[in-house]
Amino acid sequence: MLSQSFQHQDEQFQRAFDVLRAGIDQRAFPGAAVAVTHQGKLIAHKGLGHFTYDAASRDVAAETIYDLASVTKVIATTTACMILYDRGLFKLDRPLVELLLGFAKSDAGQEDARRQVTLRMLLAHSSGLPAYIKLFQTAHSKDELLAQALRVPFTAAPGSRAEYSDIGFILLGEALQKLSGEPLDQFCRREIFAKLNLAATCFNPPAALKPTIPPTEDDRTFRHRLIQGEVNDENAFVMGGVAGHAGCFSTALDVSVFAQCMLQGGPPLVKKETLEIFTRRQDTPTGTSRALGWDTPSQPSQSGKYFSSRSYGHLGYTGTSLWIDPDRQLSVTLLTNRTWPDRGSQSIKQFRPAFHDAVIEALH
Repeated sequence: MLSQSFQHQDEQFQRAFDVLRAGIDQRAFPGAAVAVTHQGKLIAHKGLGHFTYDAASRDVAAETIYDLASVTKVIATTTACMILYDRGLFKLDRPLVELLLGFAKSDAGQEDARRQVTLRMLLAHSSGLPAYIKLFQTAHSKDELLAQALRVPFTAAPGSRAEYSDIGFILLGEALQKLSGEPLDQFCRREIFAKLNLAATCFNPPAALKPTIPPTEDDRTFRHRLIQGEVNDENAFVMGGVAGHAGCFSTALDVSVFAQCMLQGGPPLVKKETLEIFTRRQDTPTGTSRALGWDTPSQPSQSGKYFSSRSYGHLGYTGTSLWIDPDRQLSVTLLTNRTWPDRGSQSIKQFRPAFHDAVIEALH
């Protein structure tokens, strides 16, 4: 699917790679794996740095597997929505309560509002549900966590404002399971990962692979262990590592092959018309940058200053990102473990847009 042409990457992308080296030196992240595709060719594929800040730790290779965190929302959940949309099973304006009956009941007396929430609103992050709640602190199983997620009170009226919501995507993942009749990881493995030959992409990597995956955290508060080769997100962890909002692991190459499928219009996964519907910025709520599942560039954007207005992408909490520009026929995948060792550093926010800018400047 992707022809390879990265033998000159070190000269062409020297400045872009130097941005990442500076990020490593300044402890924004210990290492990074990168893949850039342009006009159907893989033109950069590289690993830099180490698994941790210990110079004796394993080198990051171009093929290193990372915890994608919220990039799961697009590579797995949103794509599953598109596939089921193509099959007539996923209706954007279907109320969530038709699929998850428990959503209608709330301790906050918001039943009427809850009946207004549609699958479209979950995808567009305009459901009125809050961004994030530490359900894992009181839920000890997937069933308990879902029961709590179904009862989370709104922080805004449905459709009134865009607020990025993990809770919404937890519920969306559950709705997909009802529509497809099988767990999300099984559906994605067969309908997405296998169809694109994404051999390294999965939920819950096998134990044998764990030492080859950079650790995301030295968790001193919840799991009290090194988090390596298991999902960093605690809510997804309590759900057994498979959730609509997080849980996927992959390589930069696999993510770039997925991106190339999107750049080619969606086949063999989805129809071109479906991809256009899901990747177009929504008209409501006013001022939103969200498409359906995807985000679009808004200034200042983590995609930098050059990605076109038709671009779409997503970030992951662990320091991962994918941005796709159909006008340039360009995709940029950047995978890091910026959460090591304690989630403290936010400085990837300076290096990531600078990296994207340097990549695009190198193409001119």
